[in-house]
Amino acid sequence: MASRDENTRSTNRVLRISQLDALELNKALEQLVWSQFTQCFHGFKPGLLARFEPEVKAFLWVFLWRFTIYSKNATVGQSVLNIQYKNDFSPNLSYQPPSENQKLWYAICTVGGKWLEERRYDLFRNPHLTSFWKIQQCVNVVIGLLKLGELINFLVFLQRGKFATLTERLLGICSVFCKPQNMREVGFEYMNRELLWHGFAEFLIFLLPLINIQKLKARLSSWCIPLTGAPNSDNTLATSGRECSLCGEWPVMPHTIGCEHIFCYYCIKSSFLFDMYFTCPKCGTEVHSLQPLKSGIEMSEVNAV
Repeated sequence: MASRDENTRSTNRVLRISQLDALELNKALEQLVWSQFTQCFHGFKPGLLARFEPEVKAFLWVFLWRFTIYSKNATVGQSVLNIQYKNDFSPNLSYQPPSENQKLWYAICTVGGKWLEERRYDLFRNPHLTSFWKIQQCVNVVIGLLKLGELINFLVFLQRGKFATLTERLLGICSVFCKPQNMREVGFEYMNRELLWHGFAEFLIFLLPLINIQKLKARLSSWCIPLTGAPNSDNTLATSGRECSLCGEWPVMPHTIGCEHIFCYYCIKSSFLFDMYFTCPKCGTEVHSLQPLKSGIEMSEVNAV
């Protein structure tokens, strides 16, 4: 008989991760409902709900409690995960839903606790009365003790896997499966695809810094646009020296790097200091040395203009 009872309880036991997932889904639902509600007042005066925000939130949470726990014995997150609340104080081994008092006290502890935590500073903010300061200190002590109790309850929950929150433990309601839990079929196709993509992305992140993109671009452009004329001829320099090959303006203190293109001194010097393997963006010639443009070529260019 004892072994049968243990088997019955083990089949109804909910995994710890499922109970924690249900709590996270509940928090996400509350944030979603609140964001949708505030969007209804987007066109009104700013700060319209700021004064009554705790009361409005409490009204919304009571509304959710009415159509979830009160009517279906489960929160929205629990319904998604095939979980519901059970009266743990009941001596019967069969499923017994929480009583009306347990549901009511659940709403008081959750909704009322959140409202009191948000309103405690407004309720006891009169600095002239010492009694208010004493009440505020007592409330702070009580809230601190409750936080400590939640921490202890969570550590016990991690060990035993029952009563995920302190409210559930105090009210005697635990989580059980609505229907027998089936084995989950896990498909590894998506996981393999993600692992392959992440490995390929990490390889690209490692490879890209080793490639000189600017030099490769200049080399490809030099192959696509063949050069004409001798690279070091004075006539070619004179005809192509009307603009800097980097900034496109009239070259200031014109310099050359050994090809037929002209650069401003500051343009080519800053580019060379930034990248020691800098190449000409038009022909792909590497920078070996900076040479100032001959005065004769510069004067012929000025006369040509």
